[in-house]
Amino acid sequence: MNYVELAEQFLQKSHQLQTYTHHKKIDGIMRGEAFVIIYISESGGKVLPSEISREMNISSARIATALNSLEKKGLITRQIDVSDRRKILVDLTADGKSLAIEHKQMALVAATHTMELLGETDAKEFIRIISKIIDLMPAIKEKEKE
Repeated sequence: MNYVELAEQFLQKSHQLQTYTHHKKIDGIMRGEAFVIIYISESGGKVLPSEISREMNISSARIATALNSLEKKGLITRQIDVSDRRKILVDLTADGKSLAIEHKQMALVAATHTMELLGETDAKEFIRIISKIIDLMPAIKEKEKE
C-alpha cells in the first residue's frame, strides 16, 4: 500500500471539502465567537477564559479579543470569581444563550443533512473513522515530537 499516495489524496480531498459553502457553514460555527458561545452554553455557563483557550487550542490573547467583542455585542458578561478573586468567570447573557442555541441548531441541521446524504452505513463508517483518528491523536502528536 502506498501511504504517500493516500496522503496526497487525503490532502486534495480535504482542500476540496474546504471550498464548499455547506462545510464552511459548519466549520464557521465550530470556530471563533460562535464556538465560544456554544462552549459556554454547553459548559453550563461561568467558565474561565483559560478553559475556552485550552478547548479551542488558541492563545489567551485571541480569547481575550473574542471575549471583548462578545461583551461589546451584549452576548457575554465577565465577573470576578467570588471564591478566587484572581479569576474572571465568563457567562452568557440571555441574548448570548439564544444565539448559542441558534448556532448549535444551524450546525446540527447542516451536519444532519450531510449524514442523510451519506446514508446510514457510510455515515456510521465516517463517524467510526473520525473517532479512530481522534483516538490516534496522542500517538500522532508523539510522532511529531521525534
